[in-house]
Amino acid sequence: MTLLTQIQLMAEYNQWMNQRVYQAAKQLPIAKLNEDKKAFFGSILGTLNHILVADIIWLKRFSNHPSHHVSLELVRQLEQPENLRQILYSDFEALTQKRFELDKIIIDWCQEITERDLSFLLPYQNMKGEPFVKEFGSLIFHFLNHQTHHRGQVTTLLSQENVDVGVTDLLTLIPSHD
Repeated sequence: MTLLTQIQLMAEYNQWMNQRVYQAAKQLPIAKLNEDKKAFFGSILGTLNHILVADIIWLKRFSNHPSHHVSLELVRQLEQPENLRQILYSDFEALTQKRFELDKIIIDWCQEITERDLSFLLPYQNMKGEPFVKEFGSLIFHFLNHQTHHRGQVTTLLSQENVDVGVTDLLTLIPSHD
């Protein structure tokens, strides 16, 4: 399995898991989604917004790759989030719609990327304005893993509300070779 196929698998996994998490979260009233659970980003809604904010920030950085991936055109038009705690959507349905739109863009983009693209050294600035130059493929892996990390926090918060997300293992999407 190449790095590119691993990235494509993780993109598929993130889309699949986001659908499961959002479907589970939909069972709760908006007051519960907004309730401060003392998590790093406060509430379920706060954490889901953080994942979306971080995805937009990274995808906008990735859109500067010299291959100028066409699938990121809509991302280029999005406003740059102001900070990592920004609540882009307080309405859960609007948040869900934007999440699913972005997941489709990510899937399409990961199909557009080539192995050659992955070795490019991408210059970017973090939210503090500090400059970095890192390998594109490794940055994509960080980007995809970031979703997994915070989605795990959301599944814990949902579990505390007796909402079961069900199976969450990447293993479920790995093809069998019987």
